[in-house]
Amino acid sequence: MKKKIIFATKNQNKMKEIREILADRDYEILSMEEAGISLDIVEDGTTFEENALIKAKAIRDLVKDAIVLADDSGLAIDYLNGAPGIYSSRFEGEDTPYSVKNQILLDKLSGVPEEKRTARFVCAMAAAFPDGTDQVVRGTIEGIIGYEPAGENGFGYDPIFYVPEFGCTTAQMPAEQKNSISHRGKALRMIREYL
Repeated sequence: MKKKIIFATKNQNKMKEIREILADRDYEILSMEEAGISLDIVEDGTTFEENALIKAKAIRDLVKDAIVLADDSGLAIDYLNGAPGIYSSRFEGEDTPYSVKNQILLDKLSGVPEEKRTARFVCAMAAAFPDGTDQVVRGTIEGIIGYEPAGENGFGYDPIFYVPEFGCTTAQMPAEQKNSISHRGKALRMIREYL
């Protein structure tokens, strides 16, 4: 029987990435929706790690026979003192399209030289196991904020996150390449060791 993993998200883009990265493992990977879980979890932690653990434990309390994975991820821009950070998904309102959020960030960085546009994507990944133990890891990818959105792949802040060593944004990368270097890909590969 396949081991069951419930990933604490409703985001289908994240589910697609997770399934691609864990494809070589023999797990049944379900989103909250697919597992029949409808729960609004208050993420009131002050770090990515705290929020990931809050989500994982909340779902584990509802299901007893599955490993629960949860991530909290976001974009941290050095020039903006780490903003939007843990508020990345809620930045300028949860229902605000990312095309608008991206433009707001580009406007805030208007006239800022490249060397001060440093940023990173951060992903804290928590695993909550049926036996009550937990594990949290952090993956990051360093880059800079570009000058205009570029690329159709990815989601969220990908069109403005430029990775100098690859000469493109994460939205311009094929999924396989992005997954191999992304913050979520790194965190998932680290958490795999505990699965």
